[in-house]
This record gives sequence, structure tokens and C-alpha cells, in this order.
Amino acid sequence: MQTTVTLERIEQDAYVREVLPHSFEVWNDGRTFDRYVDDFRTVASSTYAKRRPFTMGLLENGKLVTSCKNYDRELRWESSSLRATGIGAVFTPPLLRGRGYATAFLGAHLDAERDAGRDLAFLYSDIHPAYYARLGFIALPSRVVTIRAESLDGRAIGARAVEDADWAGIRRCFDALDRQRPWSLRRTPLVWNWMRARWNAPAREGTQAVHLVVRRARSVVAYAIGRRVLRSDMFVIDDFAFDGDEGRALVPALLRMAAGDLRRVGGWLPPPLARETLPRGSVRPRTEAVLMVAPLSGLGRSWWAQTHDATLAARSDATWSADHV
Repeated sequence: MQTTVTLERIEQDAYVREVLPHSFEVWNDGRTFDRYVDDFRTVASSTYAKRRPFTMGLLENGKLVTSCKNYDRELRWESSSLRATGIGAVFTPPLLRGRGYATAFLGAHLDAERDAGRDLAFLYSDIHPAYYARLGFIALPSRVVTIRAESLDGRAIGARAVEDADWAGIRRCFDALDRQRPWSLRRTPLVWNWMRARWNAPAREGTQAVHLVVRRARSVVAYAIGRRVLRSDMFVIDDFAFDGDEGRALVPALLRMAAGDLRRVGGWLPPPLARETLPRGSVRPRTEAVLMVAPLSGLGRSWWAQTHDATLAARSDATWSADHV
């Protein structure tokens, strides 16, 4: 019998039926299966995810053997814009592993993305970065930082919970900081909507979402997005930004307020400029969600050739945890 192998888009219901029951054991992160499915459908049904095929798979004789999620992003490099593909949740069912399906799938997927005009691909490896390195991905510094909450400024700064009317100002605040970096993953309005959907989802057991903003006159000068995680006695930072010197000076106090009575503040090491607002703290490499990139086009290779030395030597990470796919 002749074997037929194809790279195809996987419809949402088929992905829920054929992938999620297996991947749930790996990535449920304390959620029930119903919540796990609901979280997937929320993203898959969003305008952001519908721009391009969101779930892709390799089929052998019509049977799904490997799959991934496909995130549409842009990378801003000075005045250039690179088309980027974020690859998430690469998964092969346990009984099918060791047969080369994932390697064949990712190779075909990267070829298709290159042919579609994509300049680079990126992913966050939870296991075996060396495996992705063999496919052409390069590991970037990926670290976590932990800071004693009591070491942060404890003064009152007029911070309050984020309201719907604040989000436009939060976007402007983020952009003001982001424009000062040599390169970054650009946040379009659709990307912001995707992030907000994740941040506004019901809190998981043992956590409390905390979203704070500081306004001066009619402008947002600083904000912080994160979660109080009780079992870790920590406020975990997902995202923060500031606008101008006044906003920069407010960040430590804002994070101290976000922590409440928890003893620690931490999370992924923030990107340049944001990192400099925090005390040194304890920094260690991440063993999960290691950022890796693969240039696909001439523009992508030029970007990496001109930025890799500074990126690999940086005391800051390249992306926010909010960019994790």
C-alpha cells in the first residue's frame, strides 16, 4: 500500500477531538479538560487566529500524526517589518513518537511558510532545544528573575485596577517604550485583543489576576499585568511598560502594590529598558519556554546577522512572557 503524507489545516472541531485529549496531560496547567478546550476555542475563534490557518497537522493516509498551532506575528526591526510565524504546541501522540513525524512536519511547515513569504519562525521550546537546533532554530537567552517585594518602593502612587477605557492608553504606553528597542515582536490591535482575551479569562485555582494602571492627567504613564500565585507566594509579571521618566520611576512601586502581601515578585526577565527599572534580584535560566528563532528569508537572515551579537549578550530577554505562544 502506498503511503500518502500531506500537510494540512486542521479544523477546530477535529483538533479538539484528535489532539486536545492527548495534549491535555502535558499542558493543562491545572485546568479541567473543559476549561482547556474552552481556552483553545477562545483563541481559535478570535479574529486574530482566523487571519491564517491556526492549527496545522501532518496526515499519513488521512490520519493526523503530528500537529501545531500557527501564530501570525510581525517583528519590528528599526524601520523594517518582518513577517513572523510563531509555532506553538508541537505535539505527536505518545504511541506515534520516534518515527520522525515531527521532524518531517516541521520541515514541511517551515518550507511552506518560507514559500508564503515569511521572514522568520519562532517558538518557545519546553523540552529538548537541541532538537529544534537541528532544524535550524537558534536559542536566545531565556531567564527568570525573582525579587523580594520588600526591596521595591512601597509609596502610594495612585494606581488602580485597569478598566476597559484604559486599554487604548495602555497600548500607547507600551508602544512608547517599545519604539526605543532595536527590535521586538510588534503588537498589532489584533495581537492586543488576543492578549486581552487571555488576561481576562477566569483566573485559575490558586491565582488572582492583577491588572493595574497609573494615569497622569489623561495619559497612562505606567501599567502592570500579572497574577498573584498563592502557592509560590509571588506576583508573576506577564507584562508592564512605562512612558517617560515619571512612568519609569513608578514601576517598582506599581509592582510592589501588585504583589499585595506576597513576599516575591518575579517572572520572565523583562526586555531591555524595562529590565533596568527593577532591582537585580535572583536571575536563573529557564528550563521551559526557551525562545528560539529561525530566519527564513534574506531579510530574516540580515536581521539576525546584524542583531545576534547584541541579542545573545544582552542582560535582558528578547520578549515578554505575554508573547509566549
